[in-house]
Amino acid sequence: MDTAGIARTVEALWDDEIVAQLTEYIRIPNQSPLFDPQWAEHGYMDAAVKLMETWARGKLPALPGASLEVVRLPGRTPLIYIDVPAANGGRDDDCVILYGHLDKQPEMTGWADGLGPWTPVRKGDKLFGRGGADDGYAIFGSLAALLSLQEQKVPRSRCVVMIEACEESGSYDLPFYVDHLAARIGKPSLVICLDSGCGNYDQLWLTTSLRGLAGGNLRVQVLNEGVHSGDASGVVASSFRILRQILSRLEDEATGRIKPEAFYVAIPKQRAEQAQQVAKTLGTAVFDKFPFIEGMRPVTDDLGELVLNRTWRPQLAVTGVDGLPPLASAGNVLRPQTAVKVSLRLPPTLDGAKAATALKRLLETDPPYGAKVTLETEKAASGWNAPALSPWLEQAVADASQAYFKAPPAYMGEGGTIPFMGMLGAKFPQAQFLITGVLGPHSNAHGPNEFLHLPTGKRVSMVVADVLARHAQARA
Repeated sequence: MDTAGIARTVEALWDDEIVAQLTEYIRIPNQSPLFDPQWAEHGYMDAAVKLMETWARGKLPALPGASLEVVRLPGRTPLIYIDVPAANGGRDDDCVILYGHLDKQPEMTGWADGLGPWTPVRKGDKLFGRGGADDGYAIFGSLAALLSLQEQKVPRSRCVVMIEACEESGSYDLPFYVDHLAARIGKPSLVICLDSGCGNYDQLWLTTSLRGLAGGNLRVQVLNEGVHSGDASGVVASSFRILRQILSRLEDEATGRIKPEAFYVAIPKQRAEQAQQVAKTLGTAVFDKFPFIEGMRPVTDDLGELVLNRTWRPQLAVTGVDGLPPLASAGNVLRPQTAVKVSLRLPPTLDGAKAATALKRLLETDPPYGAKVTLETEKAASGWNAPALSPWLEQAVADASQAYFKAPPAYMGEGGTIPFMGMLGAKFPQAQFLITGVLGPHSNAHGPNEFLHLPTGKRVSMVVADVLARHAQARA
């Protein structure tokens, strides 16, 4: 395999076509169903699917025997399914899954002047806008890798590209598609996921674990309607105060530590050692990638502990609030209720469904003053801990990182959740996993000023091609 030829083909595809496709994709406000319950009526999801489908179909003639179907189960978000037969002597009785998603997070506030979630802006190596890096590039990068191998007639096994439209809502539609397509998929020996992060843009980063997630809408109601605060305060307990009290059952507000031991697991020795190595590799980039205000500091000075906090320990975030009027219209009223959206990240090996049940019981039981306290669970996803890499894959990623990044690979857990990984890990325990991505420093997925670092997108596509070729050699 000519690595320089792989690089040339991938680079040309990105420059000539993929960047333009991603620019148009960013314009589409195809928010995940959790954030746009009327996604089907609005048609944005279908527009994103159509954009990707049209481009991909134009590339299939260069991949003999390849087929594409937009699979639509009743009442569920669509899924793009591309089946590419083995080529150049590779195995058709084997399978590699290449996974990504096309649904997006909502707008979020705080975008810089001239930038916006649905306004693609190219600034040097960065393409700003929602979804390009998380994870609209996946289908384009996957096909670029396959096309580069085909151009050189390099052997590879059969590949299945799956692009879902529900990941940002917890992938609740995906199990139905995996079951529906099980016979067609077969038993993959390798899963490649392009929906993860990277600690820097200087080397290939492999994700070793992903946290789970439990969360939903926590609501505290004390009255049927608001009343004069001068009349009621001291008689009726504030729903906000009760909410604080309820949340303190879960989190120590002074330290951020989650209190119940049921939400913890023993951290594997190898993962703890890898966290220390990541801290050594990144240094203060572990935390200074975040846009801290002046004078703000991280929760601890211990870099290794910061890495473990975001990868193997439970952590709470309150991501939304309801029942509080804007400051300009906040009168002297004791409000009837307060609600917040809670997001509890879970250790990779903790059962997400059991954790969600435990969270609901913890927050709802014995409410202060007899208030009405409810947790409407929206997400209950288990995390994922990667199996040990086979020698061939460990060597393949080491060589690919050197070939295309000119640096050795790095291994790190991620704090986010990709439910598909846990699902596939359970269904296909014999499979190897290559989880990587382009979400590096300041790329700010889900937040304002999200961007795709284009050189990293290209290099990751090259790495995928290289690994597919090595996979075919190992399975020959």
